[in-house]
Parts: sequence; C-alpha cells; structure tokens
Amino acid sequence: MVSSQRLRCVVQGLSGRLLLALLLCVYPWQACLAQQRDDQHVLVLGRISDDPRQHHGQLKPLLDYVVQRMADVGITEGRILMARDAQQMASYLRRGRVDWVSETSGGAVLLAERSGAEPLLLTERNGVAQYHSVFFVRRDSTLSGLAQLRGKRLAVQGAMSTSAYMVPLTTLLANGVQPEILMGPDDVPAADRVGYVYARSERNIATWVQRGLVDVGVFSNIDWDNQEALPPGIRRDLRIIHRTESFPRALELVRADLPVAVRERLREVLLEASKDPAAAPALRQFFGTSAFARVDRGSQARLDELRSGLRRVRMEVE
Repeated sequence: MVSSQRLRCVVQGLSGRLLLALLLCVYPWQACLAQQRDDQHVLVLGRISDDPRQHHGQLKPLLDYVVQRMADVGITEGRILMARDAQQMASYLRRGRVDWVSETSGGAVLLAERSGAEPLLLTERNGVAQYHSVFFVRRDSTLSGLAQLRGKRLAVQGAMSTSAYMVPLTTLLANGVQPEILMGPDDVPAADRVGYVYARSERNIATWVQRGLVDVGVFSNIDWDNQEALPPGIRRDLRIIHRTESFPRALELVRADLPVAVRERLREVLLEASKDPAAAPALRQFFGTSAFARVDRGSQARLDELRSGLRRVRMEVE
C-alpha cells in the first residue's frame, strides 16, 4: 500500500496541467465547466432535429449573420448543436451547451419548463405572428362542437406539435373533455372520453377524417389554408367545428444563465435583422422567418395559459 506521505509527494510533483487532467477523469462534470469557460467566445444555436443535415443548412446563414455583429460582446464564432428530442435539448440548455433555440410556442414552453430557458423574442414566420388550431370533421358528420367528442376518435400529429397536439389537448381539458391515447385508429375510446391517435402528418390527419378512419382531426389554420397539407379535393369533404384561441407562432429562447451582455446584443441584432436587406436570404432560410418582436403582455399571457395547460396534460393525460 502506498503511504499517504509518498502519495502527497507524487501529487506535488505533478504539473498543473496533468493534475487538472487527473481531476477531470475523477470528476467528469468538471470537463463540461472547463469547456464552457473555454467557449465563451462561441454562440451555440440548438435545434431539435430528425434531419440534421437539412436543418444545419437552414440555421447556419442566420447564425453567421448574427455572429458577425456580436464581436463587441466577445462572440467571434458560431456553432450548431442538434438534439434528438426535447429532453436532450433541455439537458443541453441546463448544462450551458446550447445558448439559443428557435421553437414553436408549445415547444418553447416545454423547453422552458424543463430547462429554465427564457423567451428572448417572438418570431413571425411567413408573415404570420399568431395562429390557432382548428378541429374539423367530415362534411356529413353530425358533430358540431367539442362537447360531442366524447366516445369519438381524434387524429393529432405528434407530441411535439403545438397546433396539432399541445393546444388541442389543453383546449379539450379546458372544455371538460378528457383525452386518452389510443393504440391506433381501430382502437375504441371510453364512452366519456375522446381518444386520440398519432397520424404523424397533416395530410394523414385530413385523409383519415375524410375516409372515416377517425371522427375528427386537428391542426393549424395555416395548414387548413395550405393546399399541400390539405388538397382542395379533400378539403371540400371537411368542415370546421371549433377554432381555438390564437397563440404566438414561434419564439426565440436563450438559456437562463446566458451572460446579460450577450443576451441583449443577440436581441438587438435579431430585431434589426428583419429591417436589414442583407439579412433577408438568411431569414428566409431560417424557417421562413419574416420578423422578430419583443414579447408583449398579451403574448406572455397566452404562453402562460399554454404552460398551465401543458402541465395538466402531463399530469392528467400522458
């Protein structure tokens, strides 16, 4: 056994660099902190993605534009980090590995709940600052409102969709209609509940309603007016029975402990970008962004309502 005196001598003989390396092996979380300290000049833009190559191309032009205008606060490099899901992205935000994320309002609220991230700006996409969800049925259906959906089957998109999952489920709960997940469109819901099934795409949602595989579908009013998501041949067989309240189209989020100077400069650069012709191509690539705006009281109230509703969904449904 090595004596304590001899061990102290060995440790004292180690160089500072080697000693730090040994400590990082013993305490690997220190490596993350060291990396954060070494990367203070880097602005990291994150994205939840199932297609990293495509999304990298959408993100990089605006990131480059922003970084070029942030040298005065010490930012000289930009980096993109993809996450496979909201849980992983929330971890990146908590650990300081991602500084900035762009998300739909529901996704933004979810990340804020899990990571403490904070809204920086509202995002207008393709000229749309707010949108809402529409519940629709076959034109020959007898259904006319949410109260009649008990015992019926509802097609939604996926759990990360704001307009085709989060807002619809919070709306149902707010109207006293309890949702429950189904195994598939052939499954039968309880008589006092509306059963929902994942259809994965807007086109599938509309087609399943048209063909009678489900009783009702839901997605955004933007998709309702989009001929790619809802071709005229399908739309003429459908009708809307309920529209939800409007909510912000999207948000820019930053991690809670992002330095104030960096946060404020990022806000300024993005606000100015929509007025700068040089930024137009990068904004179009950035999910069709047309403008950024400060978070006003009305938008904050809608986000707070959505947050409260999602807590109910998590506790009572999922």
